[in-house]
Amino acid sequence: MHVILVEPAFPSYQRQFARALHQVGARVTGIGERPLEALDEELCGWLDDYIQIGSVVDEGALLQAVRAVQAVRPVHRLEATIEAHIMPAAHVREAAGIPGTSTRTAFLCRDKPAMKAALREAGVPCAQSTGADNVDDVLTFARSVGYPLIIKPRAAAGASGTHRADNETQLLQVLHDENVHLGAEVAVEEFIEGHEGFWDTLTLNGEVMHEFVCHYFPNVLHAMRTRWVSPQIVCTNRLDDASYNEVKALGRKVIDVLGIETSATHMEWFFGPKGLKFSEIGCRPPGVATWDMYSAANDMDIYREWAHLIVHGAPEQQASRRYTSGMVALRPDRDGVISSVDGADELQQQWAEHLIDAHFPAPGQGTQPVEAGYMANAWVRLRHPDYDTLRGMLDRVGERVQVHAR
Repeated sequence: MHVILVEPAFPSYQRQFARALHQVGARVTGIGERPLEALDEELCGWLDDYIQIGSVVDEGALLQAVRAVQAVRPVHRLEATIEAHIMPAAHVREAAGIPGTSTRTAFLCRDKPAMKAALREAGVPCAQSTGADNVDDVLTFARSVGYPLIIKPRAAAGASGTHRADNETQLLQVLHDENVHLGAEVAVEEFIEGHEGFWDTLTLNGEVMHEFVCHYFPNVLHAMRTRWVSPQIVCTNRLDDASYNEVKALGRKVIDVLGIETSATHMEWFFGPKGLKFSEIGCRPPGVATWDMYSAANDMDIYREWAHLIVHGAPEQQASRRYTSGMVALRPDRDGVISSVDGADELQQQWAEHLIDAHFPAPGQGTQPVEAGYMANAWVRLRHPDYDTLRGMLDRVGERVQVHAR
């Protein structure tokens, strides 16, 4: 099978998709934005061909590159795994006659109001929402639904560009900052109180082959706005617990409603006073290299499993559920330049057998802002057979490891 992989070099974990496709026997052509000489030798060894274009979200340039490849040999799949690449890849896939995620599915996974409208019509609970490009429509929705409200770009990923408004004054400020008075489009939805997590899968022809559940501590919006918090993402190994039955059942319904076929999926949910509500839906893997934690927790190579489903149309591995795994993000005490990291060596020695990996910026390196995400500065990833024990370990990392800046 010949597979085109969109942007195999960035972010850094993209190389794992190229590696996996190569290992299961696919011929792999990469299309990316970097020159060939910027790719390292190992990545080049996994790619049979490579084409550089100015931007992989430029659909015209991407289609031209794909057709150039097709002129030489048949292309059986065109795969993209980054949120911003999903829609351009779907349009090009359709134009070039290549099987895979449809433009309808990609659109519903990218456009938040359309997604939620489709899910509500199918009986999947999710927040009340609307899309608007003028202030009056947003205010009408706000007066109907009430506060708090969440405002984000229509095609946002995760907490990117997300704001909370607790009253009309705050709402008007957000709308001004987002240029809605000038016609910019936003998605607006009711704020859902409760615990936040996500359900991820690998699907084959619309059937779930593998599934994983993760929890956020605290919820993402708070984590991305609060410096002193050392937020965690924890992948549970207790999927057989009855408390997850509703998430798994409704998630399968989402896959059917959105027409997801052979793909990775990522679905965020809230559970609180209003029950279970689905939030973001993606026909792609989760971000921040969460698949590395799934692999470490389940004695499997999930990248290879993804590739095997695409290339061979069948699963190859089973998840062991032997471990729960998690990451804790560590923020510098201020913006500036890293001066030191305290406590990291002791904890890595103490829990060496449980350590998946870790990253600590070197002294002199510039800091990244809190809102840049979980892997922007320092982080530690651990695994342990017991979920509660792992949570305690992650808490202690957050308390004891201090990242200082000046």
